[in-house]
Amino acid sequence: MKKFFGKKRTLALAVVAVLAVAGAAIAYWTTSGSGSGTAAVSSGAANLTVTDTSVLTPMYPGDSAQTLQGTVKNNADNKAMVDSVTASIASVSGAGAGGCDASDFTLSAATMTVGQELAKDQTANFSGATIQFNNKNTNQDGCKGATVHLTYTVNSN
Repeated sequence: MKKFFGKKRTLALAVVAVLAVAGAAIAYWTTSGSGSGTAAVSSGAANLTVTDTSVLTPMYPGDSAQTLQGTVKNNADNKAMVDSVTASIASVSGAGAGGCDASDFTLSAATMTVGQELAKDQTANFSGATIQFNNKNTNQDGCKGATVHLTYTVNSN
């Protein structure tokens, strides 16, 4: 039995064994497949604070226009794009006899450009709109002591 496995046969069996192992190492299955997934996007929290920082003196008939100004602050965790801020007259209160309303005032250049993307807690300034007491051809005593309430709307695309 000693002679049954000679050097040549042992070498040949070793080569066959190595090739078999090498062949197994490079064997693979071919296949195909598909899948799907989703990702959510935040709806973006609208959490902006507008602060009027205007320093206006009491208005009177024939008075010159006074400039409105303020700040916009982003309180949300996400960034917020602020294109502009628009001022409008919401109401007039404290008017005397005879009444006083928004028609007694002129608001000019009401839309003020900001053009900034604000990160959390970042603030941007706005300015440029003006407010003026109209000098009508009627008695305006009804506006004495009146307070004009403004609303600011933040605009973004």
